[in-house]
Amino acid sequence: MPENNKYFAAHKEITSVAKLSIYSNTLLLVTKLAAGFFMGSISVLSEALHSGIDLLAAIIANYSVRKAGKPADEIHKFGHGKFENVSGTVEAILIFVAAIIILYKASGKILGIMGIGNEKIEIDPSLIGIGIVIMGISAIVNFYVSTRIMKVAKKAESIALEADAYHLTTDVYTSVGVFIGLILIQITKNPIFDPVMAIIVAFIILKASYDLTKRSVSGLMDMKLSDKEENIIKSIISDHYSEFAEYHDLRTRMSGAERYVDLHLVVPKNQPVADAHEFCDHLEKDIKEQIPNLSIMIHIEPCEADCEICRKLDVCKMPNNPV
Repeated sequence: MPENNKYFAAHKEITSVAKLSIYSNTLLLVTKLAAGFFMGSISVLSEALHSGIDLLAAIIANYSVRKAGKPADEIHKFGHGKFENVSGTVEAILIFVAAIIILYKASGKILGIMGIGNEKIEIDPSLIGIGIVIMGISAIVNFYVSTRIMKVAKKAESIALEADAYHLTTDVYTSVGVFIGLILIQITKNPIFDPVMAIIVAFIILKASYDLTKRSVSGLMDMKLSDKEENIIKSIISDHYSEFAEYHDLRTRMSGAERYVDLHLVVPKNQPVADAHEFCDHLEKDIKEQIPNLSIMIHIEPCEADCEICRKLDVCKMPNNPV
């Protein structure tokens, strides 16, 4: 396990905000369900379903960050980091299902208004004010919780927490949308705004599902580190150009919050193994100081050159030719 692993150092803070998401979503789910049921509002009930999915996602995130936080063991030699990517994919599927359900129910309401279907909109006008207040409170609560979770997610580089924060951020937008829809209903007395806002909510959720799926699956496919991080690694290696001949086959990948790097380093063929090992340790230390949560594997290869400089100075002076 890397000594400077920020993910594990912040594990207590991670589990704390994951629990906060569970508590807030539970409260909002119960409140929205009650309001939507008594009001007869499909948009508020859609928001309740959205909060229900957020609650399930928060539970999954809480479990996944605990699982991903476990150190490597005999079965999982590279740790459990990818558990977060798996949970992110599951959460994306749940969001997608919720959006489809909302679209189906809202479309039925609109068809009912048009006289094509049997669905009817029966909103209790005396309770619209309560719905407006609940949606406003929901937007404020989710904004606070999502901001706090995202801050910890970025610090710990946790995709599960980031996904949870993204869900809640989406919930802020949809709550504001339903909030505006209820105000329009109260002003115009036209219930059409209720299913229309529900459909808008559904499409926002679909967009969130797509983005989360893309991010999670890329992690499962061993995506390389960012260009910025790879350039840092190459720069640090090049700073030591006088101590090796060349390097090649540099590969990087992400696994949850963990980063993995391996490369082939060509050193003077007559250099003692102990010296080559000491140089590799020094090189690894310099790279880990710049990039957190990093594990490095360096394969040493002897230089095949047999030039006069090597024979005279007993040190390889080949120009560096990084790949």
